[in-house]
Amino acid sequence: MSEDFKALVVDKSDTDFSIGVKQVSFQDLPAGEVLIKVAYSGINYKDGLASLPDGKIVRSYPFIPGIDLAGVVVSSEDPRYTEGDQVIATSYEIGVSHYGGYSEYARIPADWIVPLPKNLSLKEAMIYGTAGFTAALSVQRLEENGLTPEKGKVLVSGATGGVGSLALAILAKRGYDVVASTGKSSEHDYLHKLGANEVVSREEVYNGKAKALDKQLWAGAVDPVGGEFLAAILSKIQYNGSVAVSGLTGGGNVPTTVFPFILRGINLLGIDSVYCPMEVRRPLWERMATDFKPEGLESISKEISLEELPQTLPIILQGQAKGRFIVKI
Repeated sequence: MSEDFKALVVDKSDTDFSIGVKQVSFQDLPAGEVLIKVAYSGINYKDGLASLPDGKIVRSYPFIPGIDLAGVVVSSEDPRYTEGDQVIATSYEIGVSHYGGYSEYARIPADWIVPLPKNLSLKEAMIYGTAGFTAALSVQRLEENGLTPEKGKVLVSGATGGVGSLALAILAKRGYDVVASTGKSSEHDYLHKLGANEVVSREEVYNGKAKALDKQLWAGAVDPVGGEFLAAILSKIQYNGSVAVSGLTGGGNVPTTVFPFILRGINLLGIDSVYCPMEVRRPLWERMATDFKPEGLESISKEISLEELPQTLPIILQGQAKGRFIVKI
């Protein structure tokens, strides 16, 4: 095994910022019990921010981004993993303060690793990636709070993005009547193929004016958008319904009132995939390989190379991504 391998490296000084594929060595990798030969990684919003000099994600430079990865164990100091095991590693400090998945090899703490479930390939694991795990966690939390297909329609906002596309596909697999919201009129066919029964424009959800309480339209919602958009969604949720929120591409401030909560019993469910405990994380990955797994998972993804990352990462920040970009390492 060569001492040098390829990785995408971002670097920053007082006067310069760079991003590109470079040769690095095993000595450059941070501490961790498990050395993994990376097969695939993915592109998430945090990864896009990591490609910017002022993205406020990377804590020290030089750095290898990539908040998720799937691959094969090369060596392990932890008895839970042995050479040849196929594994997934997402979240925690990966791609933020710990070198991430945009690398031919990664050294990861054993406590951050999930064994690859049966019925899931390494490629499929990264088509899911952090976005898919967030989508699955959103659906699971909604169901834990009483959502069933019989309750009524379920809204998915930002439906062409990674979280939105996968939440839509999982909900459709579960038998829900899904309403997909998007600002991209050209992608209606894509959303219907994923399982949407209805596609609405962003303006039909939020037209710039949100009422404290509006007509009750949906039994639940998956929202990776946040901001004023989330406030509008809350006003239109049916009595005792729930909204799972996981993102803030629409902003961090939610100008709502207490009325949806105290007059309709609405539940606002915060979805954190980063520090989700292993007793939840591992069983959920098993569900993502079984009863949550949609047909045609690969249709949600586009595969790129490590060398294509620098020009692809900005797409997710511009809101132009459709489904999931996965990186074949």
